[in-house]
Amino acid sequence: MNPLVRGYIFVIVAAALWSMIGLLVRVLHDQFGLPALTIAFLRAGVGALIALSALLIARRDLLRVPRRALARLALYGAIGIGAFYWLYAQAIVQTTVTTAVVLLYTAPAFVTLIAWRVFGEVLDARKLLALALAFGGCALVARAYDPAQLSLNWVGIAFGLGAGFTYALFTIFGKLVVQRFSPWTALTYQLFFGALFLAPLQTWDAFAPLIEFPHAWIYLLALVLGPTLGAIWFFTAGLGSVPASNASILATIEPVMASVLAYIVLGERLEVWQMIGGGMVIGGVIALNFNRGSV
Repeated sequence: MNPLVRGYIFVIVAAALWSMIGLLVRVLHDQFGLPALTIAFLRAGVGALIALSALLIARRDLLRVPRRALARLALYGAIGIGAFYWLYAQAIVQTTVTTAVVLLYTAPAFVTLIAWRVFGEVLDARKLLALALAFGGCALVARAYDPAQLSLNWVGIAFGLGAGFTYALFTIFGKLVVQRFSPWTALTYQLFFGALFLAPLQTWDAFAPLIEFPHAWIYLLALVLGPTLGAIWFFTAGLGSVPASNASILATIEPVMASVLAYIVLGERLEVWQMIGGGMVIGGVIALNFNRGSV
């Protein structure tokens, strides 16, 4: 197979796996009674155990990092994994899968704002248009045109925007980390520290559903092996032959796939204005990545 074609297929597979997060979180929460906070902890903790075991067997050298780097990895893990996983899971269970994933896609807009304020990057016309599309679309998805509905669901919307913001920080941190370490080194340590950050917030009774319903582990492992670890492998492999900007644009099919899954499995519906808003957010992401050499 042509390496470029294979790369694009890998990116599409990664997006498909990421699109399953909302569905799996909703099943674990709605059918088995696992709290969003516990789902986030288990996703990070089990993911860290699997990644650590794999590296110990196959590439033990990738686990060696300077001691001075551990504090930075701990901070990145706490924010980019611990806080992000919890906020995103909470947004999914308090709004809808589609709303949560679209709100998450405000992350590139937050990255642009942070880069402008912190790193002094220029806000040109393309970036301003992208920001307007992203946040305007976010308002439509959040149903800002319906004050009564917005007042009932503002907490869930806040969680979704918080997920977008923490993922933006994770993206910025990730650029700094991968310059020094393998992506799998960074991910393993970040998952570990993310789980460590969430561990003190857990209660023993929150894990009871995993004992009462052993088959819940199937969905939990699917969440870990698919969107958490598998998607990273496919996306990273795809980047070996696909330009990073093209891969990021192609990955915006994730919210479309997530919406289709939520419609088929959960029966979720979107109003016309919410669909338009979702399209605006995706359009903003594409505009930010258009002609960009890196992500």
